[in-house]
Amino acid sequence: MEDQRSDARRDIDGQASTDRPTAQRHIPVLLDQCLTLLAPAFESSPREGGPVLVDGTLGMGGHSEAALARFPSLRVIGIDRDPQAIELATERLGPFGPRFTPVLTTYDTIPDTIASLGIDDVDGILLDLGVSSLQLDEAERGFSYAHDAPLDMRMNPQVGRSAAQLLAEEDEREIARILRVYGEEKFANKIAREIVSRRQKAPLTRTSELSQLVKDSIPAPARRSGGNPSKRTFQALRIGVNDELTILERAIPCALESLRVGGRIVVEAYQSLEDRIVKNIFRQGAQDNAPSGLPVVPEGMGPRLSLLTRKAVRADEAELHANPRSAPVRLRGAELIRPWKDNT
Repeated sequence: MEDQRSDARRDIDGQASTDRPTAQRHIPVLLDQCLTLLAPAFESSPREGGPVLVDGTLGMGGHSEAALARFPSLRVIGIDRDPQAIELATERLGPFGPRFTPVLTTYDTIPDTIASLGIDDVDGILLDLGVSSLQLDEAERGFSYAHDAPLDMRMNPQVGRSAAQLLAEEDEREIARILRVYGEEKFANKIAREIVSRRQKAPLTRTSELSQLVKDSIPAPARRSGGNPSKRTFQALRIGVNDELTILERAIPCALESLRVGGRIVVEAYQSLEDRIVKNIFRQGAQDNAPSGLPVVPEGMGPRLSLLTRKAVRADEAELHANPRSAPVRLRGAELIRPWKDNT
């Protein structure tokens, strides 16, 4: 996933994306599809003062900016764990005044976040998962194997262990598990063994060191296809460092608890592990809880969700041409038709 997003780091004129204004550094993925799926919830909102959207993965604010412009009465609560993202998006969305509220936190805290703002429930929730363009485009953050940088990978550089610390502290078995489960890396055991052997001489502290170690650990025939051989290892470490899948497993039910009946949630995933979590929770919510064989589903046991996408929406050719980082996206949406927390 990571290399597909990072391949588009420069424009045709060769100008580095980090040299450009925030609004020009990031093209929101499947923007029109996201807003079209959310629109009925905004347009039917009974809320005095206008509908409320939680953008749980604010990033550089591209989705939020478009939503605020398209829906004049909309209020957006923008959540991100990255302080730099909060700073850039807040500046970008400043013209919208009090219609935008930034919150520095993780998106599994949506219920507490909206409660702290005096809001009981919201009309829409948008989650654009994975690493952001901001994080990929700044080499010093250590997310990319394409540039030499400190081996960090923390979405919030002020919190938790860096990737270098993780590789220095965990045993071989745990490192192999992270690579195998989060990166679906076939050579996880061999790479983990090489990491532990290498750190006995000197710690791994640079992305280039890890990338070379992975390349040396994978047999030559396996390196001839599938892109950069480091991509699975870097993805796995990023997920492990930021606890992404655990947070996502908590976040989707929390988000659904925060929706009003008739509210909608849209999620964009960029790799199969994320998408599987979203798909399974949505599918379970779209099923009734009644025992089999009953002629009528009793009240309170029917489906809680209506699926807006029967299968994941993918980027079309036009989107891929305009935004290569949209290649791996899988978009899913659902509408809450019965309170989520009643039967959970």
